[in-house]
Amino acid sequence: MSTRILALDTATEACSAALMLDDDVLLERFTLAPREHTQRILPMVDSLLAEAGMTLKSLDALAFGRGPGSFTGVRIGIGIAQGLALGANLPLIGVSTLAVLAQSAWRQTGVCQVLTAIDARMGEVYWAPYQHQAGVWLGEEREAVAAPEALASLGASLSGCWATAGTGWQTYPTLFHHEGLTLVAGHTLLPSARDMLPLALHHYRHGGAQPVALAEPTYLRNEVAWKKLSGRG
Repeated sequence: MSTRILALDTATEACSAALMLDDDVLLERFTLAPREHTQRILPMVDSLLAEAGMTLKSLDALAFGRGPGSFTGVRIGIGIAQGLALGANLPLIGVSTLAVLAQSAWRQTGVCQVLTAIDARMGEVYWAPYQHQAGVWLGEEREAVAAPEALASLGASLSGCWATAGTGWQTYPTLFHHEGLTLVAGHTLLPSARDMLPLALHHYRHGGAQPVALAEPTYLRNEVAWKKLSGRG
């Protein structure tokens, strides 16, 4: 039976939406829209559904980029996803922004180990080493925020060939340079909903879809608090 998932992402400077039908990415929209996510994302969703001749209620689930990323962008994404899912009675699938970057880099380079790093501002990066094994991305438990100079020791145990992905590499080009580590420069700087869909499908098939009330963002910085919708504890 085919699975229909709509994915949306506003966690970074990019704004994107994509639609999966019959386990393939059917349609997508992508644009750079700093500070314009609220104006862009809903028209993107409407355009995708209209072109596919579908409605929200004909979907199986809705996926969203849960961060880390821009605090405002992450909040916009989860808020819009919750609103759409509530109206159509859909479960939500939160997908890591860093995992989406890894998926994109792997699709473009074929390298199954990816060092993801997003410029977190304030002299820090959000980062994680992701490895693709048996069709699954491993590394989410290692996601962290750190100063670039601290990554030398954090990544000292890494070796072999790794692709790079994310704006952190653009801001700090010398991240993780040490003997025994070969870096393949990737062209992926920003996540896209297109690359979120395979991850969302895996989560959906393995019980990862959640009720709207349980959806939460990932900020990684402890001082940022997320206020759930009223009545959700």
